Amino acid sequence: MWCRHDFQDDYYPEDLFVYADGRITRGGYDATDLAGLAGLLASGKVALARPDGRERTVAPSKWLARYPEPLTDESFLAEVADEISRLAGRPRAVDLLWEAIRGYQRDTTEANRSLLRAAYLAVPAHRRVFVLGDMDRQDRPLRILVTDLGSPVDGDGPVATPELHLEALAYFADGDEEDERAEQRRAVLHADAPSGAPQPPVVLHETVYPRGWPAELGNFALRNDYDAPFTYEGETYPTVVHAYWALFAADRAGHDRIRAAATAREAQELGAAAVGRADWAGRRLAVMAGLLRAKFDQHPRLAELLVATGEGAVLHTGVSEAPFWEEGPRGGRNWIGRLLELIRSELLAASAERAEAPTG
Repeated sequence: MWCRHDFQDDYYPEDLFVYADGRITRGGYDATDLAGLAGLLASGKVALARPDGRERTVAPSKWLARYPEPLTDESFLAEVADEISRLAGRPRAVDLLWEAIRGYQRDTTEANRSLLRAAYLAVPAHRRVFVLGDMDRQDRPLRILVTDLGSPVDGDGPVATPELHLEALAYFADGDEEDERAEQRRAVLHADAPSGAPQPPVVLHETVYPRGWPAELGNFALRNDYDAPFTYEGETYPTVVHAYWALFAADRAGHDRIRAAATAREAQELGAAAVGRADWAGRRLAVMAGLLRAKFDQHPRLAELLVATGEGAVLHTGVSEAPFWEEGPRGGRNWIGRLLELIRSELLAASAERAEAPTG
């Protein structure tokens, strides 16, 4: 949107931030609400387009127009109110519209058609053309249904007749059948998809314990810097961090120096400064997967802790490792988290196989 200061005539672009509690800020500052935003629009301090004196071109025919209605202050405020409802978990205008469509399909009374008309008109005007997600018919079936019999649709379109209303209703019935077929197809293609509400992600935060690790295990023990000595390819390492960077080193002396580091942080710093293997980029995922498997195979209590995270995504966060491994505030590939999910699945599969194995 465009804003201007009290003592300036020129306008400048500004971001508008909308919050679930109804607060609205410009550029993250100057908090107001919906009524306050309406006042700013009315005063001219805020504009939807940079004022340039040009008038909007009026479509020659509303019925034949193929583009949205012009954005107005009123429709913009309705869109902002809709976004506040979405953020707060309340139904949006389009959600209420679909409820009204379903209600009219079930019982085609004039009372329900009046509810449908009100719900349609509650959608911000500049967004109505897209409300059905149909690039060809756009919102014409709705415009037909909300027009009284004997009146021209949109004022310059065809006269609404019982037959035209039935055709519009058939449009929604055909859409329902198509949706049902698509849902059945998805059920076949996605037969192995998880059912029910998704489990919240498990976030493994980077945490420092100056006085040593807590006696009671928590998800911190799933991280690579946790002291859980294990053996990998005949060598023993204090942590996964030690092992990863020791194996990164191109020479044996570097490997042994990193493995002997007093802490995981020191091992990482030594490893990062070492000359690395030329083929490391192609090997690192396989190496990390092998190290994690060894850690959890050799520490059953940690394996139980990993399995107890359930089916949720595992997000490995922090600032000490590269974005390749972490889920950071600016993105990241989260490969540690993804590998932990894989190993968790392998542990569950192995447990199921043991349970199904015949005894005797």
